[in-house]
Amino acid sequence: MSLEAGTRLGQYEILAPLGAGGMGEVYRARDTRLDREVAIKVLPRAVAGDSDALARFEREAKAVAALSHPNILAIHDFGRHEQTAYAVMELLDGTTLRDRIDQGAVPPRKAIELGRQIARGLGAAHEQGIVHRDLKPENVFVTRDGRVKLLDFGLARPLARKQGADATQSPTRTSLTSPGTVMGTAGYMSPEQVRGEPADARSDIFSFGVVLYELLSGQRPFRHETQVETMTAILNEDPPALDTSLEGLTPALESIVRRCLEKQPDERFHNATDLAFALQTVSGTLTSSGAGPRRVATAAAAAPRRSGGRWIALAAAVLAVLAGFEAGRRLGGGGAPATAA
Repeated sequence: MSLEAGTRLGQYEILAPLGAGGMGEVYRARDTRLDREVAIKVLPRAVAGDSDALARFEREAKAVAALSHPNILAIHDFGRHEQTAYAVMELLDGTTLRDRIDQGAVPPRKAIELGRQIARGLGAAHEQGIVHRDLKPENVFVTRDGRVKLLDFGLARPLARKQGADATQSPTRTSLTSPGTVMGTAGYMSPEQVRGEPADARSDIFSFGVVLYELLSGQRPFRHETQVETMTAILNEDPPALDTSLEGLTPALESIVRRCLEKQPDERFHNATDLAFALQTVSGTLTSSGAGPRRVATAAAAAPRRSGGRWIALAAAVLAVLAGFEAGRRLGGGGAPATAA
């Protein structure tokens, strides 16, 4: 359905459409009570007509609203006007990460900063037991002042009951009661999502790895002609190596990406907070004078690899050495300390 300018949903007056998708339509609106502009997502009729799904959606909305984190889209309200169910969110000014990537690979220093913000938002939600399940560039917004906002954070979870025809373009889909349902977006799903298994925080970390890889290279790590081929690659293939000859794209940074993309959840970062710290550590080496960290990282990357957890061992060794280098440098008084996360 489409709402015309001037339509009222409770205290909110519709001003103009902002976009539409499988999860409903989004409008620019004015909160007449507080005299501010907001964004309103009008939910699909299937949800509005299902009291159980609507109640679960409202519970999810309240959980996300309670997070109040600078890297997660703020939810102000949830309501129903006649037969229309809607969610009220902060109005953002900027662009999605998809628009950024469509312009080409992002410089490593900028990719790390964006990645750190994404990881911080994920970490805050994971601590409250909320998993995104559909992290992708389209669901990451960058405001004009450079702040990352995670969109649709878990709110799609209770909405869909049936698997759509095109998982590549469709938002998250899952059954709340039936195991074995594929959920996510092809190309960004974790192996466990592809297999229809429950998705937890480690699944978001895999999707994060896909997004970070795409930021650094301009290409998705698992990209094939069909959805089936893409999902098969996620299960069985290692992504192409990143070009570490580019300035700032060090083996240490690639090892972080690889660890996020491990097939087994236990071999990824334990949580998004650790991931954000690892990115902070690599960011600190980019501002250090001299080539010490790069030489150490290169030597570690050249060491013989073992199967299974080879990237875990590499990442741990690289980051441990780099952390020791940074601590020694600070104690020696050389250079400026890295910016705190």
